[in-house]
Amino acid sequence: MGRYIINRLLTLIPIVFGISILVFLILHIVPGDPASIMLGTSATPEAIAALRESMGLNDTLVVQYFKWISGVFTGDFGVSVNTGSEVLPEIISRFLVTVQLTFFAAIIGWAIAIPIGIISAVKANTVFDIVGRLMAMLGISVPNFAVGTLLLLGLSLYFGWFPPIDFVNVWEDPIAAFQVLILPAITLGIVLAAGIMRMTRSAFLETLNKDFIRTARAKGNSEIAVVIGHALRNSAIPVLTIAGMQIGYLLGGAVIIEQLFSLPGLGQFVLEGIQQRDYPVVQGGVLFIAVVFVFVNFLIDIIYTWIDPRIKY
Repeated sequence: MGRYIINRLLTLIPIVFGISILVFLILHIVPGDPASIMLGTSATPEAIAALRESMGLNDTLVVQYFKWISGVFTGDFGVSVNTGSEVLPEIISRFLVTVQLTFFAAIIGWAIAIPIGIISAVKANTVFDIVGRLMAMLGISVPNFAVGTLLLLGLSLYFGWFPPIDFVNVWEDPIAAFQVLILPAITLGIVLAAGIMRMTRSAFLETLNKDFIRTARAKGNSEIAVVIGHALRNSAIPVLTIAGMQIGYLLGGAVIIEQLFSLPGLGQFVLEGIQQRDYPVVQGGVLFIAVVFVFVNFLIDIIYTWIDPRIKY
């Protein structure tokens, strides 16, 4: 097990290194001078030249990259050009907001998707299964920003159940945090549930047709014992795969939902950096998101070995 984990960790190094190069190059091939854009059309040539010098834009791309990546490895993601604050502490504080949103969304999505997906597979081609599949298709087809807008207009503005308030962390005021996060969490949870429900149903249908399931039933086991004791673990890997991808996406920052509900999350932070052409913010934020996504998938790979020990061999 330890050897498998070490091997997986070693494979992450070239992946993260390649991502850092892509992030750096993509930002630098975008047309336009970032210093001129940041300072505006009224800036003097002297001010533009001074800003380019302070940002290191006069160096070659190779020098700029190694200066940036060496700082990243020491925890120095640079300083925001617009605010003058350190980028890394800002990323971490915004990331904590996104983590709270992701946690609530995942709980809601899994609580809906997994039971319905299992029952749909057990009762395949019944009315319950048809309704479940229609719900999943609807959840995938409707854009999350449309669901969020309807919830915001209906529950918050019309009924006044969740009045708009400033964001509060869960550990500071759980009730206020719940009021802020519940609507965006439901919005994201519906999208999560749709994909996981379809995958759960598909995985269970395939497993329930295996020989060992027929053997378990022939031995007189109840249907609940067969489904929970035998089919659940053997159907978990494809479900975990899509769940890990969705969690990685949400932890990277659900940009549209954070923007819609005015949440100071990581996605909104990076979007603001893109709009303001703040190189340190965009480079640091995108790299952080990529590393989080890679790390989440690494954890999913480790969970695979617990579910199916054959994988580590």
